[in-house]
Amino acid sequence: MNLSEKQLEVISRAAAQAAFEHLEKERQKREKQKYDRRLRNIKLLLKNYRSFVAHSAEIKLEINDLNAKLELDELDTDEFAIESIKRSKNRTLAMVKFINRMVAVYKSICEQSGNQEDIRKYETIYNLYIAEDKKTVSEISEMHFLSSRMVYKNIDSACEVLTVLVFGVDGIKFK
Repeated sequence: MNLSEKQLEVISRAAAQAAFEHLEKERQKREKQKYDRRLRNIKLLLKNYRSFVAHSAEIKLEINDLNAKLELDELDTDEFAIESIKRSKNRTLAMVKFINRMVAVYKSICEQSGNQEDIRKYETIYNLYIAEDKKTVSEISEMHFLSSRMVYKNIDSACEVLTVLVFGVDGIKFK
């Protein structure tokens, strides 16, 4: 079967267009997954916030103790392992401080908006993840006279803003 040049050109254009559309869909899919992963990372950081705080409460003392043991050569372990532990503890401490700053910035943004819905979103995040006296979703829904579903929507909305605060421009979902 012989195809004319015109038919080959039409087929080539159609194939190129289909390939371009497929690549564009794949790019959009990767961007969405990247954004979704960051959004989940924010939720994961918030869910583990209290553990980080408890862990970091004694970190400075532990780091000083590790430094002293390194200087005195008291530990029979590899120096690299000790340095790795110190780096991990320092990163945890830095992350706690960073989360505290970003939550404070988010609080400020919500208060400056003057919008009661924004303030409620901040209070939801604060009471669920940050406050020493942790509240459940049902307690928060009763406190704000909302359904549990609306509380979860508030959490999602607040996490979108926190994603941008934590990840900067990489946290923006481009449509």
